[in-house]
Amino acid sequence: MLLIAALAPIVVAKMDGAATQQTSAAPASANELVAVQENIVYSTVRGSELHLDVYEPGTRPQAPRPAIVLIHGGGWMDLDKSTMRGMGQLLARSGFVAFSVDYRLFKEGENSWPAQLDDVQRAVRWIRANSTKYSVDPQRIGAFGHSAGAQLAALLGLEDTRDNSDPSLAKYSSKVQAVVDVSGPADLTSQRDSDGAKFLSSFLGADYAKNPEVWQAASPVFCVSKNASPFLIVHGTQDQSVSISQAQELYEKLQAAGVSVFFVKVEDGHTFQTPEARRELAIETIGFFNRYLMVAR
Repeated sequence: MLLIAALAPIVVAKMDGAATQQTSAAPASANELVAVQENIVYSTVRGSELHLDVYEPGTRPQAPRPAIVLIHGGGWMDLDKSTMRGMGQLLARSGFVAFSVDYRLFKEGENSWPAQLDDVQRAVRWIRANSTKYSVDPQRIGAFGHSAGAQLAALLGLEDTRDNSDPSLAKYSSKVQAVVDVSGPADLTSQRDSDGAKFLSSFLGADYAKNPEVWQAASPVFCVSKNASPFLIVHGTQDQSVSISQAQELYEKLQAAGVSVFFVKVEDGHTFQTPEARRELAIETIGFFNRYLMVAR
């Protein structure tokens, strides 16, 4: 059973426990710093600002660098971009520019789906529009998400822009070139127990029986095609919040479509509590993004 309301942030986000202030630098290694800029406005929706944090390698780039969009979990209702601080630091130390983004959180009667997808798609397009400023290669952008954030990250690699109403971003794609999906729900239509169905009907704005198409459109497994970007799926074998069968289903759909996909099963739960699990996630993530983004293809 998928416990939607209990989806939590990935613990790897806290691998680096040092607090980072706006435009500060935190030590990355003996020879490198990570430059951090916090609370940059990437969009304003109905009078509310949406912010992101930027983690950059401290050394001056000789060429545009690949970028990673970090998307936090929290059941689409809770938490914020700060939970991805550790992953942002890790990616910057590895030569990427990481952008940890906030998106509108669902509240009863407010910010229902697909507000969250629209926001993260807007963030990717904003990064492309500002690629020169951050020395980013707009053709090498990946997404990393945990839990509810993984569902959003997956859709960034499966589909292009849903809402193209902002003329300033009209020429920029929202599709990313690689996706790391950690502990993510992939098939919302399978969560039709009473608690899950009640929440999802409210969040998606439709009962499954009356409008299954809305549930399918929000489920990555129904959006797979041969044009999907490469995927790394990482899931805990002991996950009690999102069944590993969800990851298996997405993996099989991507494989059947001929998409490059890797599936790593970790001996841990939903939020990867053990040092061994966190280390495995870090190694697999950096290796995957190096393979698909570090060298221009």
